[in-house]
Amino acid sequence: MNEAAPPGTKVSPPEYLGGRVAFFGGSFDPPHLGHLAVARAARDALELDRVLFAPVGMQPLKPKGSTAPFADRLAMTELAIAGEPGFEISLADAPAGGRPNYTLETLRQLRAGLPAHGCLFCLMGADSFASLRRWRGAAEIPFAASLVVASRPGQNLDDLACCLPQGLTLDSQTPVAQQFRSGTIELRSWLIRNPAGGTAPFYLLPDLDVEISASDIRAQIRSSLQEAAASQSLPSPVAGYIRTHGLYR
Repeated sequence: MNEAAPPGTKVSPPEYLGGRVAFFGGSFDPPHLGHLAVARAARDALELDRVLFAPVGMQPLKPKGSTAPFADRLAMTELAIAGEPGFEISLADAPAGGRPNYTLETLRQLRAGLPAHGCLFCLMGADSFASLRRWRGAAEIPFAASLVVASRPGQNLDDLACCLPQGLTLDSQTPVAQQFRSGTIELRSWLIRNPAGGTAPFYLLPDLDVEISASDIRAQIRSSLQEAAASQSLPSPVAGYIRTHGLYR
């Protein structure tokens, strides 16, 4: 079934006025403080006009689907980002009539809605980047949108390079720009190369990954003894929504 967005949901329009846009896809099951920390860091370090939070309808690598229905995940994500400058809900990865959502297709559609001078980024955590090789059209994704990865503390460049799709290499000798800090946010950048000689920028937010797991949160909610711990990892409105709707019980 193709679930619709709840009435009143504010979504991004098909064409974006701001030229620097990051796509942030995922299950958001539920959206937690780690998601917000990563998005804030990327927004500030890359001077993004918009970060598009896009709950996914059906992930090809998760055949059992998400725990909460799409409408609930969408509503929780909207609550999580309310009031955050530049953060918006996107339906770019909404349910597609029962077929899986593929990131490459989504990024190409988003790119078509940007102005000619616009820049599209694909924001993800280290766990998602580790599975990139398994995604459809994985070797094309970095060239559809510049990858921005929030790495785990202490993770080195060699570990990241090993996660790249077959045929792609990370040129650590040719940084796109000098490493810099924007306030307390550090950003590093390199070039990804493909066998044809094409290049694309690759951005790393080092030592940023927040050790919060959505699966751990769901398990804590199921345990009445750990429910308070789960709430500490969630924006307050999201924790309230989960209680009100009895999710993850």
